[in-house]
Amino acid sequence: MARPPSKAHAKPQPASPARRRSARTRAWQRMLSGRRLDLLDPSPLDIEIADIAHGLARVARWNGQTSGAHIFSVAQHTLLVDVMARLHIGDVDRRLGLAIMLHDAPEYVIGDMITPFKAVIADSYKTVEKRLLAAIHIRFGLPSKLPESVERLIKAADRAAAFFEATRLAGFGTEEALSFFGRPTALPPSIEGDYLTPWPADAAETRFLQRFHKYHGD
Repeated sequence: MARPPSKAHAKPQPASPARRRSARTRAWQRMLSGRRLDLLDPSPLDIEIADIAHGLARVARWNGQTSGAHIFSVAQHTLLVDVMARLHIGDVDRRLGLAIMLHDAPEYVIGDMITPFKAVIADSYKTVEKRLLAAIHIRFGLPSKLPESVERLIKAADRAAAFFEATRLAGFGTEEALSFFGRPTALPPSIEGDYLTPWPADAAETRFLQRFHKYHGD
């Protein structure tokens, strides 16, 4: 009668998901709220708008290569995108407003990676970004994937904001910026003077939260 193989010669069994996970490098970030956000499997329950606002107000656009006493933050950029959208289409309803306010929200975790570097690493960045954005949308009552018409509108407003940031803050010439971002709607001088003067982080955080809550209604 054949004897069963000894443990020493038994075929190794694959590690359980929990064991594989514990063996990995840490893939979550602790937030000031106390939440732990898993970058590989983000849960909407671990997302707080206070964490998003705090992080985005301290993430620099243009890799920090902007003029002024403060960084030009992603939070301030988001508010400029909101302005550009309202200048372009007039009234912005609640759902569109939330989508605009959250369009760069994953950067509170992964930072604002400049476009040339995104091109270098390609799909790996986009995979993480899309996963985070889907969880953020669900957390605040938006569909995980926005309609294409909404995405196009946000992208147009984003490019318009980038044109002004590039030419007013990041050292681009007008013709160079036009070739990258197209020609935007003109900004009223009062808006340009405010939104294109980099704010301190606490001001950017406060103004971001105020605009978010205006759309979210809480």
